[in-house]
Amino acid sequence: MRTLLPRIAALLVLAAVSAGAFWWYSHRPTVEGPLTLYGTVDLRQASLSFNGSERIAEVLAEEGQTVLQGQVLARLSQSRLLPQLAQSKATVTAQQAALDRLKNGSRPEEIAQAQANLEAAKADAANASAHYQRFKSLLPIAAVSKQDVDEARAQADVAVAKVAVQQNALSLAQIGPRAEDIAQAEAQVQASEAAMALLQQQVDDTELKAPFEAVIRSRLMEPGEMATPSSPVFSVARLGTKWVRAYVPEPRLSEVREGLPARITIDSDPAHPLDGWIGFISPLAEFTPKTVQTEDLRTSLVYEVRVFATDPDNRLRLGMPATVRLLPAAPRP
Repeated sequence: MRTLLPRIAALLVLAAVSAGAFWWYSHRPTVEGPLTLYGTVDLRQASLSFNGSERIAEVLAEEGQTVLQGQVLARLSQSRLLPQLAQSKATVTAQQAALDRLKNGSRPEEIAQAQANLEAAKADAANASAHYQRFKSLLPIAAVSKQDVDEARAQADVAVAKVAVQQNALSLAQIGPRAEDIAQAEAQVQASEAAMALLQQQVDDTELKAPFEAVIRSRLMEPGEMATPSSPVFSVARLGTKWVRAYVPEPRLSEVREGLPARITIDSDPAHPLDGWIGFISPLAEFTPKTVQTEDLRTSLVYEVRVFATDPDNRLRLGMPATVRLLPAAPRP
């Protein structure tokens, strides 16, 4: 019995040492290297469509073509809009001429003509009055009839009324048009100009222009098809800004921050990495997407990050897989 006690004590000590070693090994601090992310190249995309509904007359860009900002990519038929625009321009011209005529007032020749008409009316009135007075003086001796006298008096009254009409015409010619007439003419010109501007905008909208420098990804419609604002004609990818969309595991989120430098490599040219930097970190967590490869195979919470790239040789393509290795940055102050 005494010989068994030392052996049992030795076995207990050995078991305790083994348990302690196992616990230390399972809880030992791990030293992880620089964070490596895996993602795909992404860039800004847009679907371009016309602002009106009409049949497509021309499609001027091909898939894979690089286009400049403002370059015409396609045109709609203008057969119905151009005659309407020409008619609207003619209406504006006519109404503008009428407005100018009102603003300029009467010409000196028109005033002189009105003055002459007034003098002629006065002469006719004087002649008619004298004729009436003669007939009136002959009535007592029965040299004329009562009817002749009445007719002469009526002619004299008409001549006096004509003098008043010509006097008013001369006054209107001298004063010029009323302010209300000028305001009405101005409003008509403005309304016609607005209608012409709308037609001009509709004509301009028959041309589909590139909003920025881009590459044509897909040509979705052809000449002869009916275009609408809800039917894209092209799908384009914007040139310039490129980034790698990657995901950071939640336990290592503290290792990334905006502005942190990175090195981007692609499988087709691993010997020539590209410089980049973290430009965006999502404030919301999400589960690991199925399309993303991570070092940890289990499903876990991750945060999306965008690693912007400097790509002067245009080597990065949309959807291309890429590996991002974060570089150490200067310590924070």
